[in-house]
Amino acid sequence: MYTPEQFARREASPWTRVQFILAPIQFLVFLISFSLVVRYLITGEGYSITTISVWVKIVLIWALTITGMLWEKDVYGHYFMCKEFFWEDLGNLVAIITHNLYFVAVWLTWSEPAVMMVMLLPISPIW
Repeated sequence: MYTPEQFARREASPWTRVQFILAPIQFLVFLISFSLVVRYLITGEGYSITTISVWVKIVLIWALTITGMLWEKDVYGHYFMCKEFFWEDLGNLVAIITHNLYFVAVWLTWSEPAVMMVMLLPISPIW
């Protein structure tokens, strides 16, 4: 996947380590947040903790995106959508858009359950 030059740039980039640390944390937060959203939608309990988990998840998605863009620039010379990571970046873009719909739903004063349903968009059959 890497040319020898790209591999050397990957190993030299400080963003490689950041991505290595943040990615599993973000995945764990996703699992926790997903379970809290489902729990809230089933029981109606825990809206506050679920909201906090959603905010943490969105912050981590943005942190991974920004540091990932810096990493891609270091390794491939492009900040986003380089050919080697096109599909990963496209999936990330869909995740960011759908997760930021949360803020639109809150701004539109949707009901609490409707706001949390927005968090299930990335896994819905329409994608």
